[in-house]
Amino acid sequence: MVNRSTVAGTTGLPYVGRFAPSPTGPLHAGSLVAALASWLDARAHGGRWLLRIEDVDTPRCVPGMAQHIAAQLAACGLVPDAPPWLQSTRSDAYSAALQQLRERGLAYECGCTRRDIDIALQGVGQVHQRHEERIYPGTCRLGLQGKPARAVRLLTLQHGHDAVIDWQDRRLGALRQNVTREVGDFVLRRADGLWAYQLAVVVDDAAQGITHVVRGEDLADNTPRQMLLQQSLGLPAPAYLHTPLVLAVDGQKLSKQNGAQSLETGDPLASLQSAAGALGLRLPEAKHRGQWLSAAVAAWRDRWIR
Repeated sequence: MVNRSTVAGTTGLPYVGRFAPSPTGPLHAGSLVAALASWLDARAHGGRWLLRIEDVDTPRCVPGMAQHIAAQLAACGLVPDAPPWLQSTRSDAYSAALQQLRERGLAYECGCTRRDIDIALQGVGQVHQRHEERIYPGTCRLGLQGKPARAVRLLTLQHGHDAVIDWQDRRLGALRQNVTREVGDFVLRRADGLWAYQLAVVVDDAAQGITHVVRGEDLADNTPRQMLLQQSLGLPAPAYLHTPLVLAVDGQKLSKQNGAQSLETGDPLASLQSAAGALGLRLPEAKHRGQWLSAAVAAWRDRWIR
């Protein structure tokens, strides 16, 4: 859980934003909210907006879905300023970043299974609850102890001190997380050899020159991990804004996992109007998509750019 605290920080570089969906299914109402917010923020700042397809988790990716997502966005008038960026082509960059962390003594091999971690946590009186963070206890920090290497983790306990990250979200305010105690040493490369989301997103945000990240509030808890990685790799931190979530009827986040319906692009104005409402923007009806988007940019500028 991220807790409120005090810190400030912005970027003075020319604005570059991005929308970064995973091609595991088509866009739905919830993902359109994040896409629209990131596009509006870029346009309101007079900046560039990029599309990044986060397809490192290859077993979950659906063939042809990246192109389908791009078509859904285009139907709503949300067209990126450069060709889409595919994480599946970026393995060499992730390898180089991991090697840099190894050379700095900030990454190590881990031989623990989930069961091993659960047993270790139980030994110190902690029981992992479903949907809660499984806090890694640091079992392999001093070596594999005869176990075969599986994953690679980031060392969060540095020079005997916890990694405490303070950051400022443009919507949520000042936040703090003790990554060492609330997350533990997190995975950079998974046991199946695939790259972890945290490493890939940090490396690619830097490589694409991303200055502002606008995404759903469910990802706010990832931000301290990513900022710690940015610090560890000597990379700049973007400014962050986490948008309200669209909830399903059961009160959970609307997602592909709980049956979210594919975005209907037959009436893009209706879809955009609904997404704007979730963002707290009240806009008059418009006859043309371009007219509506122009009004939405102005409304976003009035609300979020001060």
